[in-house]
Amino acid sequence: MASIYESLGGEPSINAAVDIFYQKVLEDDRVNYFFEGMDMNRQRNMQKAFLTFALGGPNNYTGKGMRIAHQKLVTERGLNESHFNAVIESLGATLQELDVPENLIAEAAATVISLKPDILGQ
Repeated sequence: MASIYESLGGEPSINAAVDIFYQKVLEDDRVNYFFEGMDMNRQRNMQKAFLTFALGGPNNYTGKGMRIAHQKLVTERGLNESHFNAVIESLGATLQELDVPENLIAEAAATVISLKPDILGQ
């Protein structure tokens, strides 16, 4: 059985999805301020490596764990469930824009949603 990563089309598809995803996130006033002053090229590359690994592709992710990576955003900037939901919404819209089948969107979303406790420090 193919991984979500393989079913989505591998590296080219993940790269395209991350680029479109960040375009949406940076246009979303509900969450874009979390990315102010951030090196977005580095962020995109980290996200590509993370999603590749999280969705069953090769593990080239060398970043921090989700809890540590988001800790300051939670404690200092107020990252909460409404922000998390806005980001999930952008992810879903991105995958729909790329004509990803609904079952794969649901699988990808479930994988990301499983990380919510760590991302939100719960």
